[in-house]
Amino acid sequence: MRTKLVAGNWKMNGSLESIRELIKGIQAGMNAVNTAGVAVCPPAIYIAEVASLISDSKIQLGSQNICDQDSGAFTGEIAGSMLNEFSCKYAIVGHSERRSLYGESDEQVATRFAAARRNGLTPILCVGELLEEREAGTTEDVVARQLDAVIKLEGIAAFADAVIAYEPVWAIGTGKTASPEQAQEVHKFIREKIAALDATIAENIVIQYGGSVNGSNAVELFGMPDIDGGLIGGAALKADDFLAICKAAG
Repeated sequence: MRTKLVAGNWKMNGSLESIRELIKGIQAGMNAVNTAGVAVCPPAIYIAEVASLISDSKIQLGSQNICDQDSGAFTGEIAGSMLNEFSCKYAIVGHSERRSLYGESDEQVATRFAAARRNGLTPILCVGELLEEREAGTTEDVVARQLDAVIKLEGIAAFADAVIAYEPVWAIGTGKTASPEQAQEVHKFIREKIAALDATIAENIVIQYGGSVNGSNAVELFGMPDIDGGLIGGAALKADDFLAICKAAG
């Protein structure tokens, strides 16, 4: 049986003072989170601080990105080996903001996915469509293309050590949320696509939903059969809101 995972993507937000208060608030409510896995993905400059703050808790640590190279002249990038030194478990790859704002292609995302696995990290692979793609009825084509880039490079077996996050781009930070039925439809498509290649991996892989998830809609979203928790943006910056989502996951 899959264990739901709620991961907070803090994006480029926070200060030393605010993250200390945020972690303190999350830790205070963790006893009420029964079964779901919980992770936080702070800005890279705060990874060391957060690692020390959560060292004695059930909260796991993730990075918002990872370089596809292991070392060298790559200014501003972060190697998987560096993340390992702070006990990071997860690395987000292919977030829509990385794809749209920084031009990461499907192929580049796949190489970052590979780098995470090569360094013992669990990649959280983000996939999802633009509003115009949904309106054109090409959601499944877009998601399939994004998945296929990784499958081509790494093979389907790589997904035994990965998480997928379906994030409709039109719902990220907009306040709009895919209905539980809309989200479930795409999650089901993802699981069936993987099942066509490996049924066991498909059954066990965690597929998160991301896109304006909050304490009010999390219960219904997470109640769908193929939605295994969430990759949370804005609501992850407030301890009470994040905890409400974590509790909804289990």
